[in-house]
Amino acid sequence: MQTYEYIKLPKLEAVIYKDDYNRRLRVDEFRGNAGSVWEYVMNEVQSHSFEKVIVKARSAHVPYFLEKGFVLEGGVNGYFNGDRAFFMSKFLTDDRRNSAYWRKEDDILQAVQQLERQERAESGMISVATGGDAGKLTDLYQEVFKLYPVPLHDPDYVKQSIKNGTIFVYIEEDGKIISAASAEISLSNKNAELTDCATRSSHRQGGYMKHLLRRLEDELVKQNIFCAYTIARALSFGMNAVFHQLGYRYGGRLANNCIIFDKMEDMNIWERDLSER
Repeated sequence: MQTYEYIKLPKLEAVIYKDDYNRRLRVDEFRGNAGSVWEYVMNEVQSHSFEKVIVKARSAHVPYFLEKGFVLEGGVNGYFNGDRAFFMSKFLTDDRRNSAYWRKEDDILQAVQQLERQERAESGMISVATGGDAGKLTDLYQEVFKLYPVPLHDPDYVKQSIKNGTIFVYIEEDGKIISAASAEISLSNKNAELTDCATRSSHRQGGYMKHLLRRLEDELVKQNIFCAYTIARALSFGMNAVFHQLGYRYGGRLANNCIIFDKMEDMNIWERDLSER
């Protein structure tokens, strides 16, 4: 089960993401006392099988969470209405802390960062999805991802996401979606996560994803949202290369962050200020 909860306590207001599937708890934002966050998180850990806790913290709270055994894994500039978010993580098991692919991911990152950045590409023949496209999007995600952190294999989930404001864009060929991506928008913080990037294996190397991401950027700018970020599989040369070449900056790596593709994987943070385009 994956649920968002808004909690309001005497010294705390917070948005909490409880993710039993990926065995993690994430504090997406909070206002109030950092100690109250710590107490709440520890109580939840006792009653769930969480292996990792992530707090998206403002700079003033970073020292407190370091004292509690959290580590700084990365961050996103402009995440909180222009202020930086620091991704603080606490690992509750040794297996969750230790990555079997860290050195390989370092090599991939270094190779990606040697690539030249590219000028803006035209967005091409791209459609913005409506609820009626949920089935076709689901068909794409079922082919591309055996496992995924959220239930993109469920048309109702995709339809509800679109209803809630997530922007899906796609490229279609012969009545079938061949590539798609989305922007999950936080209106309260004025940021957007670029995610759900997928291209059918029969159409790889076509450069579709760069066009889709540029179109998503256009849609975000129309809504005056300038903080764009993504969390990409650290083992994927292709996806990391796409974001680097589009002008995104590397912002850190989240160890054993979620189940995607075929296993629990490390994820790289990339971020960009769209007002600088």
